[in-house]
Amino acid sequence: MSNDEAFPLPDDLPEPEDDGGADHLPGESVPSISLSATDGSSVDLSSLSGRTVVYCYPKTGRPDRDVIPDGWEEIPGARGCTPETRGFRDQYDSLLNSGIDEVYGLSVQSTAYQREFRDRLELPFEILSDSSMALTNRLELPTFEAGGERLLKRLTLVLLDGRIEHVFYPIFPPDEHADELLAWARAHADE
Repeated sequence: MSNDEAFPLPDDLPEPEDDGGADHLPGESVPSISLSATDGSSVDLSSLSGRTVVYCYPKTGRPDRDVIPDGWEEIPGARGCTPETRGFRDQYDSLLNSGIDEVYGLSVQSTAYQREFRDRLELPFEILSDSSMALTNRLELPTFEAGGERLLKRLTLVLLDGRIEHVFYPIFPPDEHADELLAWARAHADE
């Protein structure tokens, strides 16, 4: 199995339920917080113009390390970060051609860890780190605990000029989410 095919989704992946954890987000302004990106830059999502997609995910694994907590596959919504990211990679050009100006991944993992992930999957976009949880806490993004860590629940924010225009939450199945977002972007391209 190639590194790109690592972490396939099991057939019995538990589906997350909508717990209302993202209901407050549509219409909110994104706070001015500098996030480290995998290219070494800093990104302030509040200052971006146009339509930006930020897909948030809990934690990625690595083929060469066992970093996923015990019981990960039983946590609804936890598994699927790598397949979801591959979907965004594969649909990247189509998203840009459908009214999306920027795409970012976001997790609480370190920038160094995420850089390996970006390089291994040959991503055409950057991954942002909220390792201090500054953005997570200010926006009250939904989180969960696993393996002694506080992690983001999987959700996607569509930002328009620094304001949250739309939220996808919960997301299931994660490997089909980029297609779902692309359909939404095409339907809203002229707005």
